[in-house]
Amino acid sequence: MLEKSIGSWITIPSVSIAEIMADTSFDWLCIDMEHSVTDYAVAQQMMMAIQGKGKKAFVRVGENNPLLIKRVLDAGADGIIVPSVNSREDAVRAINALKYPPVGNRGVGLARAQGYGFNFETYRDEIAPNIPLIAQIEHINAINELESILELEGIDGTFIGPYDLSGSMGKPGQYDDEDVRNAIGRYERVAKMYNKSIGFHVVKPDYSLVKEKLDKGYNFIAFSFDAYFLGNSIREQLKNK
Repeated sequence: MLEKSIGSWITIPSVSIAEIMADTSFDWLCIDMEHSVTDYAVAQQMMMAIQGKGKKAFVRVGENNPLLIKRVLDAGADGIIVPSVNSREDAVRAINALKYPPVGNRGVGLARAQGYGFNFETYRDEIAPNIPLIAQIEHINAINELESILELEGIDGTFIGPYDLSGSMGKPGQYDDEDVRNAIGRYERVAKMYNKSIGFHVVKPDYSLVKEKLDKGYNFIAFSFDAYFLGNSIREQLKNK
């Protein structure tokens, strides 16, 4: 099993927020470009802020799209999280977008990641092959095909999306439903069979919930997100107003 890794999510397009959160004990931070209005220029600046603090900058792209993946990689992302990897075919598509030929079909650009053209060979040979690809498992079909997804060499880990998973079963948010519990249980059992990251997003800013997930075998945990941390802190301070 891999060592535990605790990060958080950034949904507000702000370099200052990225820098503030990076100046903590998080191992990594994920810039969310699926459910936020963050654009590429700001995302690259946020990567610089995160990496400037010695932390890993992950990006969740908007969809399993080679163009989107290529752009954030060229901007210098340390890791990619791809949503809605619902089948082995989806997983292969993501791998191909991440890897240069002959493994995949990622196009060559000379941007920040490659030292603007002055460091391409080093990036190609030493950095690019080791960029982790995390597949989000958020559909019942992905649960059914989980072994065939996890056995792929280019998939470095998975990240379960329980809300969308339950929604794909026609039971959004019904985590006490037996079928939903069984699907999540299958994810946990199968994922533990592989020496890969097992991810979960603990939304509520309560670290005891992170410990619960660690005890269940999760090792790649996103702890809350910027807006929730901010809103929760304000509400906590004003509760006795």
